[in-house]
Amino acid sequence: MSSVYKMTELVGTSSISLSEAVKEAIQRASKTIRHIGWFEIIDQRGLVKDGQVAEFQVTLKVGFKLED
Repeated sequence: MSSVYKMTELVGTSSISLSEAVKEAIQRASKTIRHIGWFEIIDQRGLVKDGQVAEFQVTLKVGFKLED
């Protein structure tokens, strides 16, 4: 039996770390997207305020299997 997958892009943010930004994006997307199977980090960046890192940002491609 063949399967079909879809990909979508997400941007996660965190004041703690890039890995927390990834976890936040996946956790939030899992509330509305079923069958997430993988992710790929496309871009990493951050926000600087007053000479300090204020926010980590990560863009992800997320793949999920479409239901039959």
